Amino acid sequence: MTRFLGVDLAWAEGSASKPANESGLACIDETGLVLDAGWARGTDAVMAWIESQWEPGAVLAIDAPLVVSNPTGMRLCERETGSRYGSWHVSANASNLGRPWQGGVTIRRRLETSGWTYTDGLASTPPATASFFECYPYTTLVGAEEFGYADKRPRYKRMGTSLPPAERRAARAIVCDDLIQRIWRLTDATPPLDLGTHPVSDSLVTEPSPLLDRAYKHREDLIDALLCAWTASLWWHRGTERCQVLGAVDDVSEEGHRPTIIAPARPAQRRTAAGARLVTAPGTSVP
Repeated sequence: MTRFLGVDLAWAEGSASKPANESGLACIDETGLVLDAGWARGTDAVMAWIESQWEPGAVLAIDAPLVVSNPTGMRLCERETGSRYGSWHVSANASNLGRPWQGGVTIRRRLETSGWTYTDGLASTPPATASFFECYPYTTLVGAEEFGYADKRPRYKRMGTSLPPAERRAARAIVCDDLIQRIWRLTDATPPLDLGTHPVSDSLVTEPSPLLDRAYKHREDLIDALLCAWTASLWWHRGTERCQVLGAVDDVSEEGHRPTIIAPARPAQRRTAAGARLVTAPGTSVP
C-alpha cells in the first residue's frame, strides 16, 4: 500500500534565538486512511518525521520552493502559477537566491542525501523509488473539481483589510469551516481522503475553526499538509491526466534539477487543451 506524504513547510529555518514556525505534516494511504498527522518545528524535526513515514515507493509533496537557482525575480513555475490560475485569484510568491528563507532547498538536499529522489514531473519514477516534488495547495483547491471552487480560491488565509479585525477573523473561520467540509467529502472521491480516520485530522471536522491568529495558523498548516498529501495521491494515481507541470521548460540548475510545481489542473487552466506533456502516472505500470 503506497504512502502519500504532505508537508506544509515553514520556509524560514529558524535559529537558536528565533525558532522556526510550525510545519504541517500528513501521511495517507491509497484508501484515504490518514496514517499520521501533526506538526513539527525546524528542519531536523521535519526530516525525522519524513523518515519515520518512509517506505519504498512513497510519494511526498512539499509546499515550499525546492529548487531555487535564479538570482532575482520569480521562477518560471511561479510566473506560470499566476498566468494559468490567476483568473481563480491564485498567484505565487517570488523565490530567488536573494531571499533569506531557503528551508525548502535545505530539505530537498537532505532528502536526496537520505535516499529520496526529487522529481520535476517530466519523467516517470521507478515504482520502488521514494520520490518528492513541489506543490502549491491553492492550485489543488481550484484545479481539482472535487472541491467545487469553480471561479475563485477560498480566502481561508488572508481576508483582506476591508473588515475590522474581529469581523475579519470570524469571516475567515467561516470560510475555513466550509473548506473543511469540502475536504471531508473527499471520503468518497477518487483518490479518497478520510479525515475521520485519525484523531488529529478528525478534530478539524469536530471542532470549529479558532478565531485567534496563532491557533488558526496551527489549523491552517495542518489543512495545507493534508492537501499536499492528497495532491501526491492524485499525481500518483492520475499523472498529467489530472495535473500539469508548471515550469516544464525552465532551465536546469547546476545541481541538475528543474524547478517545477506539480499542480492539479482543469482544462481551462492549461496552456492549451493538450498543453501538458503527458507522462505515465507514477502508480501505473508501463506496458
